[in-house]
Amino acid sequence: MTPRERWIRTMRFQSVDHVPDEEFGYWDNTFTAWHDQGLPKEVNSNGNCDPYFGFAPRSGVPVGIGLTPGFQHEVLEETADYQIVRDGTGVTKQIFTSGKDTIPHYLDYPLKGRKEWEELFKPRLEISLKNRYPENRDDWQAIKDQFNDPNWEIPVGIGFGSLFGWLRDWMGFENISVMMYDDPDLMHEMVEHLATLTCTVIKRAVEEIEIDYASGWEDMCFNNGPIISPEMFRQFLTPNYKRITDLLKENGVDIVYTDCDGNINDVIEPWLEGGVNTMFPVEVRAGSDPVAIRETYGKDILILGGVDKHALIQGKPAIKKYLERIQPYVEEGGFIPHVDHRCPPNVTFDDYVYYLHLKREMFGIPHPEHFEDRPEIKAIKAGW
Repeated sequence: MTPRERWIRTMRFQSVDHVPDEEFGYWDNTFTAWHDQGLPKEVNSNGNCDPYFGFAPRSGVPVGIGLTPGFQHEVLEETADYQIVRDGTGVTKQIFTSGKDTIPHYLDYPLKGRKEWEELFKPRLEISLKNRYPENRDDWQAIKDQFNDPNWEIPVGIGFGSLFGWLRDWMGFENISVMMYDDPDLMHEMVEHLATLTCTVIKRAVEEIEIDYASGWEDMCFNNGPIISPEMFRQFLTPNYKRITDLLKENGVDIVYTDCDGNINDVIEPWLEGGVNTMFPVEVRAGSDPVAIRETYGKDILILGGVDKHALIQGKPAIKKYLERIQPYVEEGGFIPHVDHRCPPNVTFDDYVYYLHLKREMFGIPHPEHFEDRPEIKAIKAGW
């Protein structure tokens, strides 16, 4: 069974030889910590670690939906401990370089109201820009030929961007919250523009390429629930999601997920109503329990993630207990298990290797020989 067949069949609750072997990724300082615990120094980013661990690949169609061009990146101030920068989205933030804090301090947001929307953002969200597709016609034909080749073995996805998360990033949490009450017309206009942009851009790709799944990004939930109420979600977002997912489904794309951390429970139904049927990464400690979600929604919901990173932090007995808890739900299909966010540095490299080993054993995933044969992995497993 090819990785593509396995991925699609898993997500459609069909029989497979084993569940796909995927993981979400790692914080930068996780690599630093693990280098002292045996991870080779050359494995140092999310861009080069998947081959080392032996994870299954995925592929994506390269179309552009976001700001084009982005804002000019500028360093406005620099000290020994921090930089103040204006980034590619126009946001001004303080980035700490001392290593004590990895979370930026946000100072100013460029999208404040209609004036900035009209002058700064709409030109960068122009729907008809030619460079949202590869400029060279031959390049696009080569991409189509690659993904439409009947022998192509890797799942093919397409991104559909964001309807709320981008606006929140450009405005800030407080500003977008106030605008939804003070200027709902502008909020509707901006969300609808993003949905129109998305549909216009992806239409060509989904009509000309056989695509397996679509993925978006929102990050609109805290530990206690969503930033906006389910009622506001349905008012502003659900109809626009449906515009996008209807286009996708008309062209055979029936697996649609969006990336949202935090407690997603109150917005699962509005997402389902909008055609988003896959939850990712299902952050357990925040209250997004994959077992409870599956028991509530059954096969209407697909799951990517759902492995509690805190179980990995607690060590081997907790890892085993957690994987045993989700095992029957993974085995019924529609569930690709992996850590529910980027793996943090307080998970030891030893315990992470144990987690991968046990996950592969429990779900019948072949152990990658090139990984198992590495001296550092043999040394770790000899100590269990």
